[in-house]
Amino acid sequence: MRPRQFLRRGLSRRVELENMTPLEQLRAGSLVRRLVQLGVGLLLFGVSLALLLRAGLGLEPWGVLAYGVMNFLPLTYGVVSIVISFVVLFLWIPLKQWPGLATVLNAVIVGLAIDGTLAVVPDIKGLGWQLLALFGSVIGNGLAGALYIGSQLGPGPRDGLMVGLSRVTGRSIRLVRTSLEVAVVLVGWLLGGVVGIGTVIYAIGIGPVVQFFLPLVTVRVRRPAAVVESAPESGDPAAGDSDRA
Repeated sequence: MRPRQFLRRGLSRRVELENMTPLEQLRAGSLVRRLVQLGVGLLLFGVSLALLLRAGLGLEPWGVLAYGVMNFLPLTYGVVSIVISFVVLFLWIPLKQWPGLATVLNAVIVGLAIDGTLAVVPDIKGLGWQLLALFGSVIGNGLAGALYIGSQLGPGPRDGLMVGLSRVTGRSIRLVRTSLEVAVVLVGWLLGGVVGIGTVIYAIGIGPVVQFFLPLVTVRVRRPAAVVESAPESGDPAAGDSDRA
C-alpha cells in the first residue's frame, strides 16, 4: 500500500468505543494487553508533553494553564499537572461521570512522566531542532492519546470533563472542547503560561493525529452481559404465570 493511500485510509476509518462502567471495563477481556497499552500510552503522553515544553515554542492548552499555575506555586510542572487533573476530576461529580482505571492512572502517571523527562532532557536549542521536537511531540502525543483511549479503560480527566459537559449542556463535543481549551489557554496566558506557534500547531494537529492512530490501536473488547437473576424453578406456579405475562 502506498504511503498516501495508507494515510487516507487511517484518517477515514472510524472506531466504535464501548461505553462501559468501571467494572465492565475490567471484565471486557484482553485485560493484560489493555493494561500494558494503557501504561505505554500514559508514559508516552507525559514524555511528549515534556518535550513540547523543552522545544520552547509554546505549550498545549492545558500545559499553558499548568505552566501559569506553576509561576505561583512551589511545585514542578508535572506535579501541577497532577493537581489540575484531580481538580478536574472533582468537577466530574455534578456531571455524574464515571471514572475508570485509566482516569486515575492518567492523573498520576502523566505528571510523573513529565517530571522524569524534564529531569534528563535539557532545553532544546536551534530552531530546526525545536521544530523537530515540536512536531515529534504532537505526533507522539496523538499516538499516546490513541493508545490509552484505545485500551478502553476509561477516559482521561479532561476528556471526561468534555464529555460530561457536552451531555449536560446538549452542545457538541467539538464546541465544548474548543470552548474549554480557549478558556484554559486564556487563563493560563494571564497567569504567565507559555503560548506560541506550538500551541496553535498542537491545537490544529492533535485531532487528526489521534483520529489516524485510534483505529489502528483500539483493542476490541466484548461488553460483559448484564447479570440476570435466576428464573424460578419450573415447579413454581408463579413461574408459569410470569412466562405467560
